[in-house]
Amino acid sequence: MVVTYRDWHEMLPFALHGYRTSVRTSIGATPYSLVYGMEAVLPVEVEIPSLRVLLDVKLDEAEWIRTRFNELSLIEEKRMAAICHGQLYQRRIKRAFDQKVRPRCFQVGDLVLKRILPPQTDHRGKWTPNYDGPYIVTKVFDGGP
Repeated sequence: MVVTYRDWHEMLPFALHGYRTSVRTSIGATPYSLVYGMEAVLPVEVEIPSLRVLLDVKLDEAEWIRTRFNELSLIEEKRMAAICHGQLYQRRIKRAFDQKVRPRCFQVGDLVLKRILPPQTDHRGKWTPNYDGPYIVTKVFDGGP
């Protein structure tokens, strides 16, 4: 089988399965486990039984239902843990970003450029200037970050 860009719709379920069953760094869990309360059983684990699948197969129906109910009752705890993990992750990312930021101190007479935001539509495309200026600083205000 030759894979081309035209076959993307056939590969989409596999890509989505991979995304949903991979641990996200930001939440510390898989999206699948946060929705369904348990980890997904991979198709390979059904063909070549893993320990997890073998344990589920040996359970009778009542025991399996009890186990599943216990997993579902813990789903809110998993979600709250993911929220806490996400907040810690955001703080860690912010701290890493803030370490790279250099404070700017301007003096009267300094030459500065003004960034043009958002880039206006222009027939020049990528050659459109990103900055306007130079300008001369005439007054410096106290405060600021």
